[in-house]
Amino acid sequence: MHTHHHEGKSAKVLIWSTIATAAFVGLELVAGIRAHSLALMSDAGHNATDALALLLAWFAVFCQKMPADESRTFGYHRAGVLAAFVNALTLVLLSGWILYESWLRLFHPVVVNDRVMLWIALGAVVLNGGVMMGIQRSGDKSVNLRGAYIHMLGDLLGAIGIIGGSLLIRFTGWTKADPILSAVIAILIVWTALDIIRESLNILLEGKPRGLELVAVTNAIRDVAGVLDVHDLHIWSLGSDSHALSSHILIEDMPPSRSGEILQCVNHVLADRFHIHHTTVQFEHVSCAISDSGCVITAVPEHHHHHHH
Repeated sequence: MHTHHHEGKSAKVLIWSTIATAAFVGLELVAGIRAHSLALMSDAGHNATDALALLLAWFAVFCQKMPADESRTFGYHRAGVLAAFVNALTLVLLSGWILYESWLRLFHPVVVNDRVMLWIALGAVVLNGGVMMGIQRSGDKSVNLRGAYIHMLGDLLGAIGIIGGSLLIRFTGWTKADPILSAVIAILIVWTALDIIRESLNILLEGKPRGLELVAVTNAIRDVAGVLDVHDLHIWSLGSDSHALSSHILIEDMPPSRSGEILQCVNHVLADRFHIHHTTVQFEHVSCAISDSGCVITAVPEHHHHHHH
């Protein structure tokens, strides 16, 4: 029950953080255009990558909370991941434009309203700091929330950089600080966006979940008592935190009641060690002839479709 409490809390934190971040992106964009500050515009882009990261994290939490009927949540999983993928691509293009603009501005400096820059950057510090505190308070230690937290940290540093830049412009009149900062932030955006692209593509292409070794999973199944061999093993991602597996497992000829125990053991190992909760296992039996020809595999497919959450 405790984990559900965490999930409910983290889902709430994530939804509010996403809304706040998205609203701030709009504010920052308008302010950036009016103050002629490229750094603010690029920070708006950076904040947009954050909103994306938060949205992805929320999708993952939301999908974990869905009832056992996973067949229907495929749609949501994929929709969220697909949106993230498209948005991340857009942000990479945006960064290209920012880099180009900042290059031009280095040679043709533009007068920047440093006061607007300062206030908006201070707002960004408050916003990102608040979200980071919220994430920490929710007590959820999952991968996607850790990811969102790191995004927020990156943005906090970006905002602090802009504060420094605005003070620099105010006291020394060195307007080149603005395009230099925006270029640095654009590179940060590309870095985070590429990460989102890589992760979402992996899910969309039904790739092997990050950090899962097929060999390790195969060996873990082989180590279960009663299992002779494993083949046709497939693992894929349904969403960022839920994985599915299907495989054929070779066992000795035995009554279904005993093979049921093996199935339970296998599923237990997969759930505990690899967080794989959706498995389809097909048993195949070995009937050993007494002759020296050894074992003849007569594949008697016994289909066990296992689903639990």
